[in-house]
Amino acid sequence: MENYLSQTFGLNGRTALITGAARGIGLSIGNSLGKAGAHVVISDLNESACSEAVALLKKQGISASSVCFDVADHAAVQNAKDQLKSQGFRVDILVNNAGNQNRKLLVDMNPSEWQQIFNVHVNGAFNCAQTFLPDMVARGFGRIVMMSSVSGQATMPLIAAYSTAKAATASLARSIAVEYSSHNITANAIAPGFVKTDFTVGLQQREGFEDYLRNNVPSGRWALPEDIAPVVLFLVSPGGGFVNGQVLAIDGGLLARMG
Repeated sequence: MENYLSQTFGLNGRTALITGAARGIGLSIGNSLGKAGAHVVISDLNESACSEAVALLKKQGISASSVCFDVADHAAVQNAKDQLKSQGFRVDILVNNAGNQNRKLLVDMNPSEWQQIFNVHVNGAFNCAQTFLPDMVARGFGRIVMMSSVSGQATMPLIAAYSTAKAATASLARSIAVEYSSHNITANAIAPGFVKTDFTVGLQQREGFEDYLRNNVPSGRWALPEDIAPVVLFLVSPGGGFVNGQVLAIDGGLLARMG
């Protein structure tokens, strides 16, 4: 049984780069992939936060390191690739998790604020994929996971930019899958529902939102980062090798419910 699980879900010998991974969902993904045997590269904007995340992973016996860069800066992403190469690491698994938010009505959002959301979610995902894909192609292996959202399929007030960007990342995953499948590269997107992290503090504090969750999410609760990470592990593992170009909702049944 143990041998089957290792062969099906093990990541020994793989290097996984996770952006926006100093905390929350990204760090949980790092924990999951690391326990499956991957060397985990934590990326975020803050070096001290990255170092703390790496230390937490190492305490659990996970092989981990960090490289800090802004995903919205193409040159910085290229530099990060060079840094990793100099350390002997080539990225086999890319998880584009970095994100930002700005809750405003569409007409109250200025062009710069709109663009800032796209710079991180969409341009950031492009920058990372465009940078690391060539090496994946050369080696004949790659796994890419985009962080989309249920809001890319069904939205709510105040998140027009975020929802539009999340729909775009899902489309990017499909495009990569179609263009690069012949090189043994898969690209998928996950679409979490409402996850209890620092990113959703505004929703957690909104009056009546807990009642909304109980009434509209069939599972009746917030998701936790630990609910999201194992799905990413499946998608990047040998067992998920024939899942390609998909958007997988992890939402407790939210999108399945009618009325």
